Amino acid sequence: MAKSDDSREEALKRFDERFDAAVARQTRKPMRFDTEGSGAGYRLIAELVGGVLGGLGLGWLVDRLVGTSPWGLIVGVLLGTGVSVFAIARSAGRMSVSEQTKTGGPAPSVPFDDEDDDDGPLGGPRA
Repeated sequence: MAKSDDSREEALKRFDERFDAAVARQTRKPMRFDTEGSGAGYRLIAELVGGVLGGLGLGWLVDRLVGTSPWGLIVGVLLGTGVSVFAIARSAGRMSVSEQTKTGGPAPSVPFDDEDDDDGPLGGPRA
């Protein structure tokens, strides 16, 4: 009977090892977020929302002061959206330039190929 007890204990040890390995595979590792990249994204979203809300507020104020009921809001929202898109494009350009300086310059370009691989003017072979 001692032999069967030993084999049971060995089987339980192997089972525990396999179970622990399976649990280790199944446990999720915490996700790492790039704090610099996500912060830049939040900043761009804040510029967009702030521009639209700022234009909305100014349009509402113009409507109350001048009395041009819906037109102040409409023009304000459009101007706020335009200004915020401009600000986002400018900020994204700055981020791109700063990223290029970190990596050591722009990416290498592909040389221009102006040969048409023996195609004629209509796509057929050259005469």
